[in-house]
Amino acid sequence: MFTTRPTLQGTFGMVSSTHWLASQCAMAVLEDGGNAYDAAVAAGFVLHVVEPHLNGPAGEVPIVLAPAGGEVRVLCGQGTAPAGASIAHYRSLGLDLVPGTGPLAAAVPGAFDAWMVLLRDHGTRPLAHVLRYAVGYAEDGHPPVERIGETVETVRALFETEWTSSAAVYLPGGRAPEPGTLLRNPALAATWRRLTAEAERRGGDDRVGQIEAAREIWRTGFVAEALLAQSGRPTMDTSGSRHTGTLTAVDLAGWSATYEAPVTHDWDGWTLCKPGGWSQGPVLLQQLALLPPRAADLPPYGSGAYVHRLIEGCKLAMADREGWYGDAADVPLDTLLSAPYNTARRALIGERASYELRPGSPDGRAPALSAHVRAAASGRSTAPAPVLPGAGEPTVAGDGGTRGDTCHVDIVDRWGNMVSATPSGGWLQSNPVVPELGFPLGTRLQMAWLDPGLPNSLTPGRRPRTTLSPSLALRDGEPVLAFGTPGGDQQDQWQTHFLLALALRPPVRGGLDLQGAVDAPNWHNDSFPGSFHPRGTRPGSVTVEEGTDPDVIAELRRRGHDVTVGPPWSEGRLCAVARDPATGVLSAAANPRGMQGYAVGR
Repeated sequence: MFTTRPTLQGTFGMVSSTHWLASQCAMAVLEDGGNAYDAAVAAGFVLHVVEPHLNGPAGEVPIVLAPAGGEVRVLCGQGTAPAGASIAHYRSLGLDLVPGTGPLAAAVPGAFDAWMVLLRDHGTRPLAHVLRYAVGYAEDGHPPVERIGETVETVRALFETEWTSSAAVYLPGGRAPEPGTLLRNPALAATWRRLTAEAERRGGDDRVGQIEAAREIWRTGFVAEALLAQSGRPTMDTSGSRHTGTLTAVDLAGWSATYEAPVTHDWDGWTLCKPGGWSQGPVLLQQLALLPPRAADLPPYGSGAYVHRLIEGCKLAMADREGWYGDAADVPLDTLLSAPYNTARRALIGERASYELRPGSPDGRAPALSAHVRAAASGRSTAPAPVLPGAGEPTVAGDGGTRGDTCHVDIVDRWGNMVSATPSGGWLQSNPVVPELGFPLGTRLQMAWLDPGLPNSLTPGRRPRTTLSPSLALRDGEPVLAFGTPGGDQQDQWQTHFLLALALRPPVRGGLDLQGAVDAPNWHNDSFPGSFHPRGTRPGSVTVEEGTDPDVIAELRRRGHDVTVGPPWSEGRLCAVARDPATGVLSAAANPRGMQGYAVGR
């Protein structure tokens, strides 16, 4: 079967990420004797430099890891709402939604600490060793991908008139970054050099001591001081007004990344592991639970009936996300994933497209929906039909409002350690660059509602529900697959389609056809309230990429779907690595969409 690239296979190590430089730097760490976790941290910090429109150090990162011979765990790098981030405060400012940009939308930064905790507990390399690649690209420069310059041009007026510290980094000499030139961020390089030097002085020759010192410097030292100063500066945001943030020294000092057990679901021989109901991760599990128990009982792969079935199941799972997911209340995941609940929900899937938002009633409870969602549930579209310029790439308004921007990295090493991570937030269009540091605050609070009493209500000390959703899969109790994608609300749609493509297509070279599943035609729907400001919805919508079988498109339209044909190669930016426990053979694949994802390995 023709694919854009081969599925890589080897025995030493495999890396897949959304940027070739991050993939190759991670591979360099493996070649230098580091393990998958050392490599993941190095890749994560490189992604901050080479995909600044998609993530940054003050953003967030959920990580799913499977240490060789150990249990699968989730490392939560999603920061909480600051103590002052109450609904009453935002309402007092005349806001109905959390702004999509600016310091009011900033949660406690989570990415840096999560990477440090991963390095401390599971890595083997000192801090300076894993940071040196990011420092080099920030200091000496890297050739920027096209989308960085395109993103900067979109917000040029904002940068030049309001966010001048961002213009200093991303509009040097008045020019946006261009491919073939070098983009430098000397302030970011200086931050990591200073942090490393201070950590080495405090921690001495002890690797763990250095990492702990770095965490403390981030929380209470010069990094914290600069972040707090930026949060306190009145900043123009998507509301059209200037606001200051709510982040305090107590918020920064009191938060750290934490471990938890994954949420899991078994389907047709696979066990899928995801972050919990504070993320949208269980949406993938619910989509599987709504399928027949065996892959063989699905309609023919890729047919109109098959795509219809997946779209309608996704709508039901996403409706439950709106009704039940969040960190401000207990999420009834046991019931949402149970056989009786899904048998009843499965019966709602008919031959025609549904235009309703239909959250279920687990344990007989009624779902709580925001006023914004109730308007969407009436069947009215609350946003124009978007045609994304590149799946998983940011669609950016002139005020910095952004949709669907994220990175991803998967790694498996020769010892069998496996990791899947989805860094995001803190992107260049989210907040002004902190001039002393070279990177901005994040905006994840925009995903929480300003209505009280909801699972995802804005609540001090609680996590805003995130779209970030890395995946890890087991067979017969053994980790075999790590995968994920950028794409906001689309992440657990594209990942479901990828997993089913693996399950339903023949293997290649004796292993999973990772590249074929990545390359397979993809699609998404927007029939539910979006997670990003302004939280729009398009009931009945389906967006397919150009090149989708015309007969499938015609069948979807016959069934009542509102089909938009997007650009070619525009749906999904999947990454994946795999390991066969029986042979030790490692595999990897990366997405050709976006022209920058790459897998490497040997």
